[in-house]
Amino acid sequence: MKSFTRYLLQSVTVSSLILSSISLFAADFLSGPADYIYTPRVTQGEREIDMKFGSQRPRSTDDSNQSGASIGFGYGVNSWWFTEIYVKNSWDGSTSSFDAVEWENKFQLTETGKYLVDVGFLLELERPQNRNEGYEVKYGLLMQSEWQKWQANLNLLMRGHYAGTENQGTFFGYQGQVKYRYQPQLEFGAQIFSWLGQVNNWDNNQQQTSVGPAIFGKTKLGKKQAIAYNLAYLWGTNEASPKNTLRLQVEFEY
Repeated sequence: MKSFTRYLLQSVTVSSLILSSISLFAADFLSGPADYIYTPRVTQGEREIDMKFGSQRPRSTDDSNQSGASIGFGYGVNSWWFTEIYVKNSWDGSTSSFDAVEWENKFQLTETGKYLVDVGFLLELERPQNRNEGYEVKYGLLMQSEWQKWQANLNLLMRGHYAGTENQGTFFGYQGQVKYRYQPQLEFGAQIFSWLGQVNNWDNNQQQTSVGPAIFGKTKLGKKQAIAYNLAYLWGTNEASPKNTLRLQVEFEY
């Protein structure tokens, strides 16, 4: 176990150096308006109702805003496995439509706080309403580190559509955040969402990154009940990016 953990920590260090250099450039646009930052920690027995909303403004004035929302129910099955089911909706201008059903699974690989970095693994399966998209699979490493009042997250992700006719192939990307825990109800930081392109067909013209400030908070309502939120305003970094994105996540934990 010690050798495995040492290998993971070495991988995190190498990945961080790589991402620090490439984050100066743009990344492939695959992020949805309601996407959010995954975290690796799991709480056994915790249940949550999770609501997310986001809206993206395209750079072209001829295109309408693209918006999305989802609501899900999640449960901490044990100390290392959290599972959640979502239903998702999307808007293109004034047109609203059911988008997809999603099953998210998060596995915590290291004991909380035992090592410099907490590590988890994500496996997410989605069945889009548009059957031409086939099935979407997303998976990757989730990492979190803390020091004093600071917290940082970095996730390395793969995403692909399979058994369809549109958007086929596998893409690589990353997402991350840094926040200062000023007080439980109000924390300050920044978030970044990025996709670097199709693994076997790298196209720099489609790469995109969205980055911007964020606020976070959590209010306890009882012994096990709490409401947590995070809100971010993101700017696209190049012409392939949406001009800006507003995203909000609210969780009711009980």
